[in-house]
Amino acid sequence: MLKTSRSIAGLFVIVLVLLPLLTACGGGTPPAANEDAPAEDTATEEEAAADTEEATDPEEEATADDETAATKEAAITTYADIAYASYVDSYQTALELQEAINAFVAEPTAQTQESAKQAWLAAQEPYGQTEVYRFYGGPIDDEDGPEGLLNSWPLDEVYVDYVEGETDSGIINNPDEYPEITQELLVELNQVGSEESVSTGYHAIEFLLWGQDLSTDGSGDRPFTDYIAGDEGTAANQERRADYLVAATDLLLVHLDEMQQAWTPDVADNYRSEFLAMEPDTAIQNILTGMGVLSKSELAGERMFTAYDNQDQEDEHSCFSDNTHRDIITNAQGIRNVYEGTYAGLTPETTVEGTGLQAVVAAADADLNDQMLTLLEQSLENANQIYVPFDQAIVLPEERPVVLDAVTVLQDQGDTIAEIGSALGFSINTALP
Repeated sequence: MLKTSRSIAGLFVIVLVLLPLLTACGGGTPPAANEDAPAEDTATEEEAAADTEEATDPEEEATADDETAATKEAAITTYADIAYASYVDSYQTALELQEAINAFVAEPTAQTQESAKQAWLAAQEPYGQTEVYRFYGGPIDDEDGPEGLLNSWPLDEVYVDYVEGETDSGIINNPDEYPEITQELLVELNQVGSEESVSTGYHAIEFLLWGQDLSTDGSGDRPFTDYIAGDEGTAANQERRADYLVAATDLLLVHLDEMQQAWTPDVADNYRSEFLAMEPDTAIQNILTGMGVLSKSELAGERMFTAYDNQDQEDEHSCFSDNTHRDIITNAQGIRNVYEGTYAGLTPETTVEGTGLQAVVAAADADLNDQMLTLLEQSLENANQIYVPFDQAIVLPEERPVVLDAVTVLQDQGDTIAEIGSALGFSINTALP
């Protein structure tokens, strides 16, 4: 038994000696830990590959930055081009208005009066699309800007001329205090005492052509005989009324010319050159501010909801001519022009097709860009559905919801413009200044 035990013990020793040798040569079963080793190697390789993919090529990053900068620059330049083109069209249509008014006061007839009215309506089409250039201290409404002389409203009729029940009211019927009606006098008297004391601009001309709107479903009906001197004329001070109409129209051209000069290309010291030299983000912030304030506060709020809420035609924008529906449409179109980088000019020379803000926004947030494009289309569609005249749309029960829908979309559009600003890295205040 002892001999057998020793033999077994010896064999056990031999096995213990050989086992490491077999393992070292690849024989036998490898330890469990070695089974996981290839997996660790694979994971390390995958992490390395991921790190390689995440690493940004400096040249690619620089190229992307250059492309973004170029897109912003192109959009800013297109904005300036559209501003210039729309002011050129506004000036040219005002020249045609001036010609029609001169013909009217030289020979007052129903036909020449109607021609002057049609010229006024035509002049509103391009000008309405320029109001998107307001609200950020640009040349139209900085401290020296002429906006208050061009398009102030509402206008208190009694400040300018006679109204029902007050035949001797207004600047026109006060020759003792204002013996001569001149451009300088009208500028001096504009908005003296109150914002409604408007003596200049499109709406003063509108009132002098159409007269007070006393109709529930139509425009003002001033007789052309208000401009015929002598016994055949109606009202008093017909010649002074003609002088006022001519002076206000001439003044309109002076201020519109200031705007087209401010945006004229290739001028070293005008506003356009200053605007294009701004930091791109500052310029874009200004552009979006003009769009946002017009959409949410001025158009949806002041021009539409106030009239809707009060149900008062005195609160509508172009109340004498009943052209408010076109004001709403052209304002909304102006916002779309800027965002999409296009302007349907009155001539081939004033038609613009370029890079819009949509290209800048799409690169930053494609979904937000799609949302904005949808709102632009919807806002114009809703504006075109508003009942005409607007002063009835705000009182007829079946038409009021259409107005409110249009207001809501314009407000949503203003909020989206503020979101766009955030996506681009800055804040947009859509409240009126």
